[in-house]
This record gives sequence, C-alpha cells and structure tokens, in this order.
Amino acid sequence: MSAQLRVGIAGVHGHGRSHVEAALALGDAVRLVAVADPRGGGDVDTDVRVHADARDMLDAGDLDIAILSTPIPTHADLAVRALAAGAHVLLEKPPVVSTIEHDRVDAAARAAGRSVQVGFQSLAGEGVAAARDLAASGELGDLEHLGAVGLWSRSEQYWRRSPWAGRRHSDDGGVVADGAVTNPLAHAVATALAIAGARQAADIAGIRADLHRANDIETDDTSSLVIELTDATRIAAALSVTAPRRHEPYVLLRGSRGHALYFYTLDLLQVHRPGAVLPQAFQFRRAGLLADLVSHASRGTPLAVPLADTGAFTRVLEHVVASPPPRVAASAHVSRVARGDEAFRVVDGIEHWSERVAWEGRTFSELGAPWTVTD
Repeated sequence: MSAQLRVGIAGVHGHGRSHVEAALALGDAVRLVAVADPRGGGDVDTDVRVHADARDMLDAGDLDIAILSTPIPTHADLAVRALAAGAHVLLEKPPVVSTIEHDRVDAAARAAGRSVQVGFQSLAGEGVAAARDLAASGELGDLEHLGAVGLWSRSEQYWRRSPWAGRRHSDDGGVVADGAVTNPLAHAVATALAIAGARQAADIAGIRADLHRANDIETDDTSSLVIELTDATRIAAALSVTAPRRHEPYVLLRGSRGHALYFYTLDLLQVHRPGAVLPQAFQFRRAGLLADLVSHASRGTPLAVPLADTGAFTRVLEHVVASPPPRVAASAHVSRVARGDEAFRVVDGIEHWSERVAWEGRTFSELGAPWTVTD
C-alpha cells in the first residue's frame, strides 16, 4: 500500500455524500481519486475522475479502498469486483442479501488478501463491548432477554425515493430487502446481535418474524421479531417507520435485578438499578469506519466491523425476506398525517406496543396489537 491510500466511492449523493466528507476529513492519509454515480459526481474536486458506472471505476484497478454506497442488490457483485481489483472495501449496510452472498464475498476477500468493513456505524462504538460485558457480569442479575426498539417516521415519498425503494424483490427476481427491519432500522438488529455476541449465521437457532405494513409497498414498515440464539439468549425487536415522530433507538438489556438501555446512535449506556432514582449514564467513543479501515490497510489493526462478524445479521435478513409477505395493518388503526409537502402513515399506539415487545419479549401479534388483526 502507498503511504497515501487511494479511495474511490460508488454512490455520492444522499447518504453517499457522507462518505465523501469522511474521505476529505482524513486529509493527507487518503486521496479521493474517483467517484461513480449515474447522477454525476456532485461536488468533488476537478481532479477526481467521475464515472457513471461503479464497475468502470472498479475496473480501472487503481484503488486501495473502494466505498460502495449503492443499491442493496448490487453490493455482493460490486464487492467481489472491487476485491478482485485489489481494493479493500467499505460496504454499506445491509452488506448482502443472503448467507450464500455473504460467504461468496468473504471467500473473495480471503482469496484477494483484502478486507471488507461493513457500514454498521453503531458497531464501531466502544459501548457495544461495554454493554456485552455488563450483561455477562451479573450486575443486572440473570439476563432474561435483550430487546430492541426503533421508532422512526418515514413519509410516503420516502418509499418512492428510488425504483427499488420498498421492494422485496426486483423485477428480475433479485432480492432487494428494503424494509424497516433490514434497511432503515437494520442497526437496531445488528447492535442487539453484537451485544448478545452473535456473529455467525450458525449462532441463530430460530426466528419468529411478525411483519406488517401501513404503506403501499411490498416490504415491511411496522414489524417485530423474536430471535432465539443457540446459547438460549432471546432478542425481541420492534422496528417501525410509522411512528408519529422519531425516537432515539435503543437496545434493552433486561435482567432479574435491573436493566440497561444502550442508545446506539449516541453511544450512550444507561444502567437502571433497583431503588435508584436515576440511572447511571456512560458515554463511549466511536471510531469512524473509513478511518478504521485506513488504519487496518496501513498498519494491520483489527477492523471494527469485519464482514465475518455480520453473518448473524445476514441470517436474520434472509429469514425476513423468505417470510410470507407483510400483512396490511388494519386501516382503522392507521392515520394519514400531512406535514408540509409530505404525507405519513402513522400506526396508532406504535410507541406503546413497541415498548411492550422489547420488555415482554413477544411480537406484536402475540401481544394482540390491534392493527395485527387485518381488515
């Protein structure tokens, strides 16, 4: 590797712009040499090569690091192509859409002697390990289960942001998986799995997926699931983008003598002990994923979020996609709210029922949430 690592970014608009900013923020450690996007290169220096197709950028073969912020179905093929061209890869989440693809990309990385960092930013926070240690310490008593709550608000227009938005499969049958569980709130699932110590697909013993939708889409927007791990740990997640407002997502550690909440976007751990009026709060640092990959490529330091550690998440995604289509939420319990030029579907009581999922360890349907009874 050269002293200054050459970076190329595929997908530089929307969220992809954050990768451009991350590369520029690293100063002399990297040099942005190429970008690829069918919408043009955006605001990059004139000496940066601009490609319309990510494959052309990768085939040029002059990259040390390729950042892939492209549509979900393209991830595996582009990652393999980048690895074969000699680049390390920063691959946006969800990394791949099946365990077969996960194994294929992992094998390509090993064959090329290169590494794949996955864009689960929350897993680069030191609080994940702290939460895992807390659960194992016995300080909360016996761990009864983990919960995860993600409550966001996404408009009807959000589901029309691209041709693959809100799709389970593309027109040619490829997996898209753009649902609440597997894309916008994927970090909640990935963080809960990481705290539980589940990394490989084989760490998962079973999954009960309870998928619903309030919007006119193929995939889920209001869902819950219970994941059983091979070590008997249970994770109950409520993940919806049909809340009236955005809430700070968290992972719950419920023990017999107390509980803790890990707010993964804030890297903040709150420990609630019996008899204490207020929780103890602990703030943690987080590594930047590109900076971490640069350190790995330059000095051989361990990756914060290696592809090999995300196999359990891929197994969950695979199960969600293979499940029966999401059920339409009962219309009597769905409101349509206008805000400015956008319209939002809001599921009545979603906040209350989501907290119950996490605390009680059961799905929306098992709890009897009213919208789960279809019209």
